[in-house]
Amino acid sequence: MPDAPRPVTPEPAAILTQEGPYGIRYDFNVGARITLPPGAQWHLILRDLDTGNILFDTHNEGATVSSAKRFYVRFGFDIWRNGEHVFTHQYDARDRDVLIQVREGALGDAIGWFSYVERFQLKHGCRLTCAMSPLLSPLFEHAYPNIRFVTHEQVEEERLADKAYASYNLYIAFNDVQYTRQPVDFQAIGLHQLAGYVLGVDLADIPPRLALPDDSRPIAEPYICIATQSSTQAKYWNNPDGWPAVIEFLKNAGYRVLCIDQKRVNGMGLMYNHMPHGVEDFTGDIPLVERARYLRHAAAFVGLSSGLAWLAWCAGCPVVMISGFTHPTNEFHTPYRIINWHVCNSCWNDVRVKFSQTDYMWCPRHANTPQQFECTRLITPHQVINTIKKIPGLIKKDQEAA
Repeated sequence: MPDAPRPVTPEPAAILTQEGPYGIRYDFNVGARITLPPGAQWHLILRDLDTGNILFDTHNEGATVSSAKRFYVRFGFDIWRNGEHVFTHQYDARDRDVLIQVREGALGDAIGWFSYVERFQLKHGCRLTCAMSPLLSPLFEHAYPNIRFVTHEQVEEERLADKAYASYNLYIAFNDVQYTRQPVDFQAIGLHQLAGYVLGVDLADIPPRLALPDDSRPIAEPYICIATQSSTQAKYWNNPDGWPAVIEFLKNAGYRVLCIDQKRVNGMGLMYNHMPHGVEDFTGDIPLVERARYLRHAAAFVGLSSGLAWLAWCAGCPVVMISGFTHPTNEFHTPYRIINWHVCNSCWNDVRVKFSQTDYMWCPRHANTPQQFECTRLITPHQVINTIKKIPGLIKKDQEAA
């Protein structure tokens, strides 16, 4: 995936897409928007139909009104012209064009969010177009025939925003202190569930479906996939003895161990992380559908809170996830989630601290102290190996004591 995400998704159409009487125009593109033309005395009341709250009540001689909230709300409005009630509308996306844009940049975010995109389409019965990275869409497009997949470039080239009754953007809104772009603080909830809140759908932990062009087993021998790289040092398993011990254990148990990271080496400044010794090198810019094929047939995946863990979850592979900087509720549920509660942990989900996107060595509580990165540095190989042994049928009885 690209290191730098695209800019936040483009602004909605300049001219509102829906027509009402007397020159009124409206839509629900990144919030409710209503334009009242000049030349009359207008009265507009905008409501949240589910809560019954009046959100805006204005008298004017022509204006454009936009809601503060830019996530899904079941809006409704009434309009009077020169004292006469002339128009009412309640949000109803059935058989209408809706555009959902999934911001590029983070593999895990996009995978975690996608099942909520389908839930929106099923709930509203709309004609749904989903814009996402062309690296990701091949994973899903054949599994979701009722959704049209496009690139962000196509949104602009085909002027899809000009046709949408409603549109929503899925991305992490850092510093959204007024909760205008998402109804909850992303740090306080599971990362994937953020999309459920933004789109107003059920929050259940359901992996997206995959439809792979080639679903055959790629390797005859039993194998396990690992992924050790991430985008910031806090996400790594910072125990120097960790990966070598786990790799040795898995190989002694009869498994080939494949490293499926994109990069053999990753880091910044004076800190670089190398592919661990003893694994088979399957790194590189390999299509995600091929990564998913390997994961679907792997006996297990051992890795971090990273995009490949989310892909393994979609592929139905048992996921052993090693993470201390996130709370276990931040990711999908796996019975093989590893965290050490005896040391500092879960800073990513602590609303009292804010993540710095520019600080590769971000450790908000213990930076430049002996406790830096203790959340994973003190996750032992013993804990990880014992968790791997819990996967049914993975380790033979005579290897339990290893």
